[in-house]
Amino acid sequence: MERRPLGRSGIEIAPLVFGGNVFGWTVDEATSFALLDRFVEDGFNGIDTADSYSAWVPGNQGGESETIIGKWLRQRGRRDDVVVISKVGMLESRKGLSAANILTSVEESLRRLNTDYLDVYFAHIDDETTPLEETLEIFLRLIQDGKVRTIGASNYSPSRLEAAMDLAEERGLARYEVLQPLYNLYDRADFESGLAPLAQERNIGVICYFALASGFLTGKYRSKDDIEGRARARMLGKYFDARGMRILSELRTIAEEESATPAQVALAWLISRPAVTAPIASATSLEQLNEILGSAQLQLSEDARVRLEAASA
Repeated sequence: MERRPLGRSGIEIAPLVFGGNVFGWTVDEATSFALLDRFVEDGFNGIDTADSYSAWVPGNQGGESETIIGKWLRQRGRRDDVVVISKVGMLESRKGLSAANILTSVEESLRRLNTDYLDVYFAHIDDETTPLEETLEIFLRLIQDGKVRTIGASNYSPSRLEAAMDLAEERGLARYEVLQPLYNLYDRADFESGLAPLAQERNIGVICYFALASGFLTGKYRSKDDIEGRARARMLGKYFDARGMRILSELRTIAEEESATPAQVALAWLISRPAVTAPIASATSLEQLNEILGSAQLQLSEDARVRLEAASA
């Protein structure tokens, strides 16, 4: 499996990252273990989680995903085989990027994950109430202490990311080496208009989330009626407009031509984008996982890419 460099961090990942937000939500522990086993056995190595996963589930507190991954790491002895990615700042009970909050949060994440270091630690949100300098200083301390290998920024605007990059350079602070933006065939404008050029100019790795638009781009939902009662119904609703249906139509056509699935084509398009290191995708069954892993082997023609970009323009 090919490995791609994550910015200037020295870390390399396969071109698809497993989204651990499903662990402790729509996937139980036993299934989570089976999914992680298959993922790593097939040569993939990036596992994405956060301290806030999955606090939105009734009865959960947050940290459930990290706990499941940590149990798997301990039982399987696979710590050296994977790139563990977690995040701080979005958990309601521990919100923001103050030094005190980050220091407490990282210890909790490390304990749940059964590891003494994180490969990538993301600022999950941009906290404008805390000075960028305070956040970057504490991240630098975590790197110097060996608790974090590199840091990343998620949900930052281009202007705030650029400010953080400039400050890190001026003051010798920790630099965001990885970006985690919303990006897929439907949600293109925000990333492509500002963040993508900045990531390429500054050599920042990009691991994009909602790569399949919460499942919309799998093509399994034909209309809004199909998502009634689904766990992701609230997030899916916005995609069923004329543009969304146009994208799905082209995805299905190209998938048929390529003897692939719409999900594989949508992920292969992201993998081929010049600014993207790897998209994040989740699976709740081995069948789903096998499908999404197949996207890393799918080479889209220039004609297919042009048609997808025209349909999603």
